[in-house]
Amino acid sequence: MSTTDKEASDLNLPHAGLLRRLAAMTYDSMLVIALFVIPTSIAMALRGGEPIPPGSILFQAMLIISAGVFFVAFWTAGGQTLGMRAWRIRVVNQDGHKITFRQSMLRFIMAIPSISLFGLGIFWMLLDPQKRTWPDRIAGTHVIVLPKTRKKAAG
Repeated sequence: MSTTDKEASDLNLPHAGLLRRLAAMTYDSMLVIALFVIPTSIAMALRGGEPIPPGSILFQAMLIISAGVFFVAFWTAGGQTLGMRAWRIRVVNQDGHKITFRQSMLRFIMAIPSISLFGLGIFWMLLDPQKRTWPDRIAGTHVIVLPKTRKKAAG
């Protein structure tokens, strides 16, 4: 089966439900919080070791950009973050193929209000027949559940 045939068959896989997606989001949020050490270290170094003032717009922008790089890079490269891989889900476009950089950017940008508005954009999937969140609808993507893979017996 070629890569194109395999990706096209992804459209036949079930759409990921809320609990599986929330579990992957929780896993990824822990990774992103750990990633925040990098921009925090840079900001503190630039301030000569002084604390970052509360409400610093520049620092908040650095954190958002860091999170964006994490998600956009993973979604564009293989359709999965580490949390999504752990929970066997993948984001695909309408044709079942890998999503583009543009789609990844739209997903990330739309995730901010989706989560900020008490998760309304995420919980929207409970009303959508294809279980799409606001980021999925705007970016033209779907999140699917991947089948379990069998481990090969030691030979």
